[in-house]
Amino acid sequence: MSWGSCGYRPALTSSVGLLVLFCLGQADPSWTPRSAEDDARRPRTACRRCCDPGEEPSQYRYPEPQHQVVPHINLTILKGEKGDSGERGPYGKSGRQGHIGLRGPNGLKGSKGSMGVPGDSCKSYYAAFSVGRKKALHSNDYYQTLVFDTELVNLYNHFNMFSGKFFCYVPGIYFFSLNVHTWNQKETYMHVMRNEEEMAILYAQPSDRSIMQSQSLMLELEHNDQVWVRLYKGERENAIFSDDFDTYITFSGHLIKAKSDG
Repeated sequence: MSWGSCGYRPALTSSVGLLVLFCLGQADPSWTPRSAEDDARRPRTACRRCCDPGEEPSQYRYPEPQHQVVPHINLTILKGEKGDSGERGPYGKSGRQGHIGLRGPNGLKGSKGSMGVPGDSCKSYYAAFSVGRKKALHSNDYYQTLVFDTELVNLYNHFNMFSGKFFCYVPGIYFFSLNVHTWNQKETYMHVMRNEEEMAILYAQPSDRSIMQSQSLMLELEHNDQVWVRLYKGERENAIFSDDFDTYITFSGHLIKAKSDG
């Protein structure tokens, strides 16, 4: 026997509908059926895609902001070849002088150097002479150079026996001395000369007896200076005494300190 034949299908359908309505009323008491007018008044929103499986929902209320991609260019790739060096620019002005810094610490002691080349030996300079005269000399109408005839000492021949002059070959300080024997009743008038300059006088007045007279001095000489003795000219009777046996007249000199010694 079927449900249709007995007239039970409409009754069953009505029973099921009532059961669904009863269950909905039990689930939400405030629920009421909506009419077509309610659906028309309800504001419509844009359709939004729900999350796919395995995808978390977005936390933004509005559409996510779009980020602009900025391209990055590697400038090292675009670097060209190195150019030629330019001309050197002018020098700038000198800056102010800075403060003197503190003295640094002493450095380490260096190693001992090698022995140097042997130097020249210390050179000593000498000059000395002593000459005499055994013949008397009288003045005349002109100046006379006192020439000597006896050589006592003449180191390196610096004294010229023919001219009666000492020639300086070693510049420095020298000591000279002159000794003569006067003639009684006659005047003795002589000069020690440096070149043509009178440096010292030896003088004795006329007397009844003859005596020994001397003069000494120091002179600073340069190379080729000349030292000699001059007898004054015959404005008055002037003479020095000697004989052929003894040496009464002497002239001597020697180097005290060479100029090169400092």
